Amino acid sequence: MDLKTIEKMPNWLMRIVKETGRGINRFNMIEDGDKVLLAISGGKDSLALAFTLAVRRRWLPIKYQLHAMRIDWNQYPMPEPDAKKMEEFFDQLEVPYEVMKADMFPPSFKGDFNCYLCARNRKRMLFDKAAELGFKKIATGHHLDDIITTTLINLCYRGNFSTMMPVQQFFGGKLTLIRPMCMVYESKLRLLAERLEFPVYNTGCPYKSTNMRLKMKPIVAMLSKDNRRLREHIFEAPWNINREYLPTDLGEDS
Repeated sequence: MDLKTIEKMPNWLMRIVKETGRGINRFNMIEDGDKVLLAISGGKDSLALAFTLAVRRRWLPIKYQLHAMRIDWNQYPMPEPDAKKMEEFFDQLEVPYEVMKADMFPPSFKGDFNCYLCARNRKRMLFDKAAELGFKKIATGHHLDDIITTTLINLCYRGNFSTMMPVQQFFGGKLTLIRPMCMVYESKLRLLAERLEFPVYNTGCPYKSTNMRLKMKPIVAMLSKDNRRLREHIFEAPWNINREYLPTDLGEDS
């Protein structure tokens, strides 16, 4: 499908775009006049993010700017043929796109390295770019499955009740991180990328096996066989707190 031919979108595609819109509207993520920096990795999720936001702004009554940025690690650079396809993809979407080359390991790096440290390093660079461009919002490609696995990781491995928020403010509200696909299943984004033949590129980083979400995915899949709405229930839990069965004081044992 030509990415510019949005008037003839099939129903399955329209549903994905509308589900993205549900999350945006529910959490008031994007408003008229906003400037949004898109965090692009090259994977299916970030390309789906760019596609859905670019498509939605063509028919919405509000106007917002998009600017895509991909960090190309010097240690694992994207091959030229793949980089060319990525440029063509964003040209079709009519979204400005730039690549920042950088070292994966920050200057402060010492000792072991993992996905968390890599993500934190990327976030820092995105924050700097947003400030440079005068953008106050950064959008990432996290989806429903990412959010619920993060919730379970925090509970099972870190011993706390917390989640990945759809909207998160930094620096006293000067910068806002948004996750527009917070209510979309990963399986639907995979379908989107496959059917529209997105130029998906996944780096061969040796640290990706340390990603704890990979450990949680089969657990979620197993539990979902008994409860089809398990993902939605975990997602909604932070907004459905039964305080009668939680401590009223953090130091309270009973």
